[in-house]
Amino acid sequence: MRRELQELHSHPGFTALATSRFISNVGNGISPVALAFGVLALPGATGKDLSIVMAARMFPMVALMLFGGVIGDRFKRNRIVGGADILGSGFAALSAISLIANQSSVFFLALMGALFGILNALWWPAMVGVLPEILPKEKLKDGNAIVALSNNIGFVVGALLGGTLVTLYGSGWALLIDAITFLIAGILLWNLDLPPMPKREENSVIHDLRIGWHEFVSRPWVIAIVCSFAVINMCFESIWQVLGPLAYDQGDNGPRNWSLNLAAVTTGMICGSALALKIKFKRPLATSMILIAISSVWNFAIASSQPLFITMICGAISGVAIDIFMVQWNTAMQSHIPEESYSRVAAYDALGSFGIAPIGVAFAGPAAAYFGITPTLWATGILTFLAAIASLSVKSLRTLK
Repeated sequence: MRRELQELHSHPGFTALATSRFISNVGNGISPVALAFGVLALPGATGKDLSIVMAARMFPMVALMLFGGVIGDRFKRNRIVGGADILGSGFAALSAISLIANQSSVFFLALMGALFGILNALWWPAMVGVLPEILPKEKLKDGNAIVALSNNIGFVVGALLGGTLVTLYGSGWALLIDAITFLIAGILLWNLDLPPMPKREENSVIHDLRIGWHEFVSRPWVIAIVCSFAVINMCFESIWQVLGPLAYDQGDNGPRNWSLNLAAVTTGMICGSALALKIKFKRPLATSMILIAISSVWNFAIASSQPLFITMICGAISGVAIDIFMVQWNTAMQSHIPEESYSRVAAYDALGSFGIAPIGVAFAGPAAAYFGITPTLWATGILTFLAAIASLSVKSLRTLK
């Protein structure tokens, strides 16, 4: 692995990219614990309020994702990503200050989340196109694995730190550290020295979207994965943002125990990144989707109220599956999609994969209140398993090398 690392870091910009992802994901590890328990600590707050705040972050992202894809193919991607991180740090800081001053509300946190979601709509399609501008195609698999490793190590640190900070000092101070990490990561990405975007015809937004749509729908394996992950991400985001915190909202150790679950999942992701770097799968997407089906064990473990160490083991298994899939998926997309259309195709991918996730997050709290947390968690696990297995019915997905 040392030789691969040296080769990757010899490419200008790769070290700064990996470092920025590590720093940003320390904040991303803190954020779900701090924000969830910050909302639940508001006077009279319930699971429905948590759903409102979390869904408010996702609806604008999904609604504006296609626009973000067009922007990502027209302007320097590192400036879009860095600018979004820098502005987002301001919204995170305002949320933090409101909680520290005991002047926050569900409405204010939802508003800050919605503004952050708008920035995410620009950030996501541009971010996935930065690495192909730094590395040649034959190095993308290794590069994706190393960046994923940086992401996940940062998230583990952040998740463990988040549970401790929330327990000892409160959600506001934890969110303030989250804001600082976004600011630092944004500055690092903004200052990357990448070549300017290639000259292209000045077409309308609709024309650009039409070209991106053609690249997207012309590959059945892409459609199959996106359709499956529409359901999988709906379930995963529901447990990650709402159902998990609700299940662990018991006693003083609730934030710590939930952060340990998040850390376990991300530790599994670290192992998944390392495995993806070392192992070459003959059928990468087919293998990955089988692993995603197995990842539902985490949902089932929490639903059946297993001891903490059991849910952490199941979370680690889920994390291994998730990151092996992400490395294989990103590499397949970056290898088969033309670079000049990549952000638009990634935007269609994100729109389809996360299109109904905000609805799942919005209804997770009310569903838990009406049906109970346990039945709702069981439902997310069953749907995840079925959606992953269904994707294997597409031949081009099973045979893609």
